[in-house]
Amino acid sequence: MLSTLLFDLDGTLANTDSVHFLSWQKNLKPYNLDIDSDFFNRYISGKHNPDIVQRILPQLSPEEGKQLIEQKELDYRNLIVNEIQPQPGLGEFLAWANSLNLQLGLVTNAPRLNVNLVIAALGLTDIFEVIVVGEDLPFTKPNPLPYQTALLKLGVTKEQAIAFEDSPAGVLSAVGAGIETVGVLSGHGFVGWVVDLV
Repeated sequence: MLSTLLFDLDGTLANTDSVHFLSWQKNLKPYNLDIDSDFFNRYISGKHNPDIVQRILPQLSPEEGKQLIEQKELDYRNLIVNEIQPQPGLGEFLAWANSLNLQLGLVTNAPRLNVNLVIAALGLTDIFEVIVVGEDLPFTKPNPLPYQTALLKLGVTKEQAIAFEDSPAGVLSAVGAGIETVGVLSGHGFVGWVVDLV
């Protein structure tokens, strides 16, 4: 019986991808990478920052990669602070979940500072019983470990949960954990909670 809803953050609860794109675009220009939206969707969206840097800038030392990530995330937080908007229909959807007494969890590859900023701006600070942040784990999405960790912390089985994801990496993670997964198409030519079952 359904008892739990698990959500990704960026692109699922809030439309943040456009700001991530701008901050990545700015920070990759010094490396002669002038990225477009196709590049962003293929190599960046939904992926873990260290994996992104290692794949597209393998020549960087670990310290250089860390500095790039820190500057990118600082730029992101400076840009997003006045731009955060929930996905259309999110408030109504969460009210429906609350009416059924479903427990909610957040499962994200976003850095904790970003997570705290975005959920506070959305007014969602107190609604998640569990928040799983990729940087706290040895493996991130698309590995199933983040979703497996959320199930374990919530004390529920995979059959009792549904996951909501907007990125291929996130869908692979949730499906890999055996969770029925809904693809939120916000980053793929649609706006808001238009969904396909995976």
